[in-house]
Amino acid sequence: MKIILRDKIEGLGEAGETKNVKNGYGRNYLIPQGLAYPATKSYLKVYEEEKTNREKREGRELAKAQQLANKLSNLSLEATVQVGEDDKVFGAITSANIAELLAAKGYEIDKRGILLDEPLNALGIYNVSIKISSTIKAEVKVWVIKE
Repeated sequence: MKIILRDKIEGLGEAGETKNVKNGYGRNYLIPQGLAYPATKSYLKVYEEEKTNREKREGRELAKAQQLANKLSNLSLEATVQVGEDDKVFGAITSANIAELLAAKGYEIDKRGILLDEPLNALGIYNVSIKISSTIKAEVKVWVIKE
């Protein structure tokens, strides 16, 4: 059976490729799961239309992500911490704390997207990377100051 792959399938091929597969595999798994179309002229047109729509959507999402990255790059956050003798910080600033500071400024960023090697546990100014999409990252300046 000839099929047109809608998405990349590991071990089978890339999206848009026409492949020969066993009838049962194509008819009972790939086509019902929405992973492939039968290889006909009409389904080839459907796939091409899906491809153009996907590219447009990805372009819009990429533009929105780039715009958000530009806004975040100009942002500066202040995290206040309690300190003891010799400016020793009690606790640390984690990605969850930074996500809360961003939410207070109106930016909903998931804490898993905030790339910290280790929690911030000293006073100072830090540049923190934030992953907005798979290809776009932004740098936010975080000031850790005394309470």
